[in-house]
Amino acid sequence: MKKTAGIHHITAIVGHPQENVDFYAGVLGLRLVKKTINFDDRGTYHLYFGNDGGKPGTIITFFPWAGAYQGKIGGGQVGVTTYVIPVGSMAFWENRLEKFNIKYNKTERFGETYVEFEDVHGLQLELVEREEGEPNNWTIGDVTPEVAIKGFGGAILLSTNPEKTKETLQEVMGLEKVGEENDLARFKSYGDIGNIIDVKQTPIGRGQMGVGTVHHIAWRAKDDADHLDWQQYVGNKGYGITEVKDRNYFNAIYFREHGEILFEIATDPPGFAHDESYETMGEELKLPSQYEQYREQLNRKLIPIEIRNLDK
Repeated sequence: MKKTAGIHHITAIVGHPQENVDFYAGVLGLRLVKKTINFDDRGTYHLYFGNDGGKPGTIITFFPWAGAYQGKIGGGQVGVTTYVIPVGSMAFWENRLEKFNIKYNKTERFGETYVEFEDVHGLQLELVEREEGEPNNWTIGDVTPEVAIKGFGGAILLSTNPEKTKETLQEVMGLEKVGEENDLARFKSYGDIGNIIDVKQTPIGRGQMGVGTVHHIAWRAKDDADHLDWQQYVGNKGYGITEVKDRNYFNAIYFREHGEILFEIATDPPGFAHDESYETMGEELKLPSQYEQYREQLNRKLIPIEIRNLDK
């Protein structure tokens, strides 16, 4: 049986790109590690936020469409994206959310305390303290490595067919079921980050894609050879799997599991520093070679964005 280390990235649809940047960089203190375009819709940004190095398991990516219609969170989607923070930092984050007038709730499940809140466009997020995961050595404003988000804790999946989704997690992706509580089943991968997946066990009607919804969740493959193994493996399990797509910073394959959630499997390499240095990641608009001819046109069309220190 093949086993993924856990989440590679999560991709969502949001509204105005500057509002998106202000929230994830300015409020949450993540690093904008790549400013590029949606390879399937070149007039739209594709923005990547993660830890200081942009490592798999820390990356949330966005397609921002200013003025687009609001989506509906529901079955066939990631319902909640979980971020893990250092042990002892929860008070800092509660104070920070209050500072920016972000409403939050505290809940408990599986013996852990979570702080739940929404981003500026309606995405459901939560924070949880865990020892696992390496520190994020990124500083912006008042967010320092001592309190910085380390990466994903995991996610809560909403399924139109939870039994089938749970089956996919165990029998295809290789996660281990580790518990049940209330209406949730918990699964764990072997990685130290992006490794806890909770599945709502009540079937949920289909959501509607739009602003404030997650488009897909991506799982980690070690390298290109492992990726091709995954492609064959998933296909042999009876799922319709795509051809390999070159996303410049990783290769990707996609399939929709039977609870209607879009799964991607993405390679850890080459990562985000191969076309920029570690020091300059995220500063310039980076385009794949086939789109360089459109750079001037894109610079006119894309809404300008900037990283702003909101603590000043």
